[in-house]
Amino acid sequence: MYIAVDDTDSREGMCTTFLATELIKEFEDLRLLDYPRLVRLNPNVPWKTRGNGAVVLSFRRGRSSKKKIGDIDGDLRYLKGKPKMKEDAFKRAKNIIERFSHLQSSKTNPGLIVTEKRTPESLYEKAVKDIVELKDVIDVLEDDVYRYKGYGNKRGLIGASAALAWRPDDFTYEVLAYRREDMWGKSRELDEEDIRSLDRRIDGSFDSYDHEENKQAIAPNSPCPVLYGVRGEYPEELQKALDIVSGEEPDRWVTFLTNQATDDHLQEVSISKAKPWNSISVQGKVCSNPKTIEGGHVLFEIEDETGQITAAAYEPTKGFREVVKKLIVGDRIELCGGVRKDPRTLNIEKMKVLELGEKTVKIRNPECPECGKRMSSMGTDAGYRCKRCRTKADEDQAIREKVDRELSEKWYEVPVSARRHLSKPLKRME
Repeated sequence: MYIAVDDTDSREGMCTTFLATELIKEFEDLRLLDYPRLVRLNPNVPWKTRGNGAVVLSFRRGRSSKKKIGDIDGDLRYLKGKPKMKEDAFKRAKNIIERFSHLQSSKTNPGLIVTEKRTPESLYEKAVKDIVELKDVIDVLEDDVYRYKGYGNKRGLIGASAALAWRPDDFTYEVLAYRREDMWGKSRELDEEDIRSLDRRIDGSFDSYDHEENKQAIAPNSPCPVLYGVRGEYPEELQKALDIVSGEEPDRWVTFLTNQATDDHLQEVSISKAKPWNSISVQGKVCSNPKTIEGGHVLFEIEDETGQITAAAYEPTKGFREVVKKLIVGDRIELCGGVRKDPRTLNIEKMKVLELGEKTVKIRNPECPECGKRMSSMGTDAGYRCKRCRTKADEDQAIREKVDRELSEKWYEVPVSARRHLSKPLKRME
């Protein structure tokens, strides 16, 4: 039996993953069949929730195995057996949703699905890459195998149904630790040096600390119940973080199976097919030199045989902008990122330099082809003239020298603190 939930939080608090821990407590007469799933969806959707992630729990009766996946008033373990009756489970899950969701917020629109059958995989593929219409989801859920309820504008049903549709191919894990309720909204006190050491001390972990900006990346800034989350490849390794990170003690913790850091959101397209609100991977040539605009954002143009698009390294990408500034017209690159609608711009998540163009610098004016005297400039981009015989020469006749590029033909990525949940870090691409 599956229980899928989305959109229970608001900017004032709550977290859908925390609500999942309450569902686990509610169904203590059952046990988890698998790790709870945290499924991130299209990060460019204008009406997305704070983290744009839905959760799925799978329950069965039976005996527990030895694999520990969390601690909520006791250990959680895998179990096998027969599923609970769907109608009873729906009523109990509905009570939890209505008790903990921020229904008072007009922007909180929870969705709940209880079922013994997953939704079609195509629904996940659409929801992680594009825009899914609610009516298309309702058409799927009208099948008698699904028991569901949507609140508010019911958009949470889109995320819940898409999360149910995820069949993991590439995947990662995240250990999420939660705060006592009396600590919600208060400053998080965690040891910075402990956090800095996580990716070194835990095999397969990533994105715990932004070493470029010298800031931790595991604890949120919102008033939600999450204390911190540590991501990586191996669940048992990640659980070591609970002993490493000192400071505020977690009230509970759970290990989630996730699609984070997988690049599942990216579509390989030509530039002419780059649609607003999609995340894409495109190849092309730089056709305008990067320029810095107000706010510290760096923009340039890239083109292929089908069209042209503006690419942007926004201010939050910090040092990555300095890499982008070193591009020149003629460089061939691959860009990954999300497309904003107005103005149509590709927000760069990472960049691969495929082929570097040649860069030269002028070292002296040309010699006159008639008399051999060194020519004089007639002004910026105006060419040259010989003062002796008045012969003229074009700008490209200047003597130039090739210079080394400060870029290599490889991948570059934004810093950890600017990275999206779904973006695959280079550490996972090696």
